Amino acid sequence: MRGGPGAPSVAGMRTLLALGAALLSLGAAPPPVPLPARMADTGGGSQLVTAEAPETGSTTGTVSWWDRRGGRWVRAGSAPARFGAGGLAEGTTRRQGTNTTPTGLYRLPYAFGIAPPPGGTAYRYRRVTDRSWWCQDNDARAYNRWVEGLPPDCRAAEAEHLVTYRAQYAHALIIGFNYDRPVRGRGAGIFLHVNGRGATAGCVSVPQEAMRAILDWADPARRPHIAVGTRSGPTAITRY
Repeated sequence: MRGGPGAPSVAGMRTLLALGAALLSLGAAPPPVPLPARMADTGGGSQLVTAEAPETGSTTGTVSWWDRRGGRWVRAGSAPARFGAGGLAEGTTRRQGTNTTPTGLYRLPYAFGIAPPPGGTAYRYRRVTDRSWWCQDNDARAYNRWVEGLPPDCRAAEAEHLVTYRAQYAHALIIGFNYDRPVRGRGAGIFLHVNGRGATAGCVSVPQEAMRAILDWADPARRPHIAVGTRSGPTAITRY
């Protein structure tokens, strides 16, 4: 039986459906704005790593890596992250020995590791040897630098013998904190590396599979940077 006198016509039904769809679209929440699009600066490249913690006292958070394509930032991957045992601290005022992860926006100079690089690695990748150290001695000329063989002015107690961190430094990226013009006492040897047993001494760490994925994804020709910060407050990641 076709509709009686009170049944709406086909055209009327279409009008009602269109009105309903319009009302639903008005009530729908807009899509979330990607984190890089809310940041003050992303380094000028088309790749970005973000390391975000809930607050400065946090030792865990999230690392995500992003591509900018067609004028939009798209997340390429994400993983749980660990930060310094002392939480996070503003990078421009951080002090060495505090076990804090410096906040800010930094370039990623090169990669390194005890293990061979993942197959798709485009970054310059330096292999760790038995003679590889990272000098953190404030009185040394090689402060905050990789050295092959420990220089006489860099005390072993104030340096990291990289090969001894077999899990953490299986794969890593240098974070360019205090790197280009090192300020003595501000901190040295800040990396993005593989997780150890717990919180770090100031680095950012992720599970091994995530570190390998980041190295496979990162393209130095696209000028990736890393932004480290908190969800809100003076060290909010969106301020950098």
